[in-house]
Amino acid sequence: MVRRRVRAEGSVQGVFFRDSVRREARERGVAGWAKNRADGSVEAVFEGEPDAVEALVEFVRKDPGHSNVQSVDVSEEEPEGLSGFETR
Repeated sequence: MVRRRVRAEGSVQGVFFRDSVRREARERGVAGWAKNRADGSVEAVFEGEPDAVEALVEFVRKDPGHSNVQSVDVSEEEPEGLSGFETR
């Protein structure tokens, strides 16, 4: 199990970004959450098998929903044992 914290910047709010990420995470069996931040970015946490988490990070880079992702920051964290995926 691995955990990644992701912050996506660009046109990522109000364009089905979080919902697209939620659906993709559930399909890949990745747990975590995604939420809008006050600065206009979206923050997300992904926990799961390394290949599935990395695939989800790449999914974020490819403009999910109707977004236009300008940059993605990714950091590693210790897994907490999350289950399910939610939008906040």
